[in-house]
Amino acid sequence: MAKRSMRSVIVASTLASIVICGDAFAQSGRDYVYIVGSSTVYPFATVVAERFGRGSDFKTPKVESTGSGGGLKLFCDGIGVDYPDIANASRAIKQSELAMCASNGVAEVIEVKIGYDGIVVANAIAGREISLSRQDIFLALAKEVPGGADGDLIENPYQTWQDVNSSLPAQRIEVLGPPPTSGTRDAFVELAMEGGCKTIPWIAALKNEDGDKYKAVCHTIREDGKFIEAGENDNLIVQKLEANPSAFGIFGFSFLDQNAEKVKGAAIDGTVPTFDAIADGSYPVSRPLYFYVKKAHVDVIPGLRGFLREFTSERAWGEEGYLSDRGLIPMPTVERKAVANAVSQLTPLAVAEK
Repeated sequence: MAKRSMRSVIVASTLASIVICGDAFAQSGRDYVYIVGSSTVYPFATVVAERFGRGSDFKTPKVESTGSGGGLKLFCDGIGVDYPDIANASRAIKQSELAMCASNGVAEVIEVKIGYDGIVVANAIAGREISLSRQDIFLALAKEVPGGADGDLIENPYQTWQDVNSSLPAQRIEVLGPPPTSGTRDAFVELAMEGGCKTIPWIAALKNEDGDKYKAVCHTIREDGKFIEAGENDNLIVQKLEANPSAFGIFGFSFLDQNAEKVKGAAIDGTVPTFDAIADGSYPVSRPLYFYVKKAHVDVIPGLRGFLREFTSERAWGEEGYLSDRGLIPMPTVERKAVANAVSQLTPLAVAEK
């Protein structure tokens, strides 16, 4: 109890000092909004930041691409000018991350869902056209795969796509993808890898019998060079695919949309990644996108509230907004209004009680 009271005193003191010293922020070296996080959300946040900077009396926000996990860690490190105001994320924040935030004085975090994105498996325009199932993706990229009798797992032996599925080309498996700090990696593993893994009945049954083993089998990517971690820069993956038409890359639909003259997306479970297929839910590997805001920084960091208003305006994230031109799949009108209302009210997320 004493420990909890002491933490409450520290948090209250930190929040009080940031409010009292708000006018000193510019003098202390930060008179702009500071944003970190997801490489997938980065281009959307950058466009909004540039529009906001041109159309207001505030400085253009600084946006860094650090990956969702890395960005949320920086975000949760503390309150004040040395810490980011916003963390972009291509997955929802975890309760463990909210708890880490709270332990460091970041007591109130506002979640802003901004729309939807698909995760694509793409190759160069000059490469072979390919159609994959989620089971194909799992068998090609998992560290361990079924071998022999039900319940047996072996180190992944597959060298070519044809080894995985006889209808696929005899082309070496080589996939460039994001590192573990990336929200795109998290979402890809959950939606594509696990989506294919659970099509195998005896593995699907493990979910109830041994959840830890099920997750280890379905979520662990092979480490023998067939999957290559290519960093957080999705534009670099696009460049590498151009140079190597036999390789595939994993990244968000927005990068496919913006580089349609360079790369093409594989159909997954019979559906090609398109704006409409992600919007109507028929493309199976799609996910929501978010950013997270420190309530304590709003109205203290110059321009932060204005940036929130710009991002959640119809001209930005609406169906005819400028972000849809960059590949963002807008939320339905009712959902956009609900999120915008929560942002205007500065409604924070709750940390689950243990």
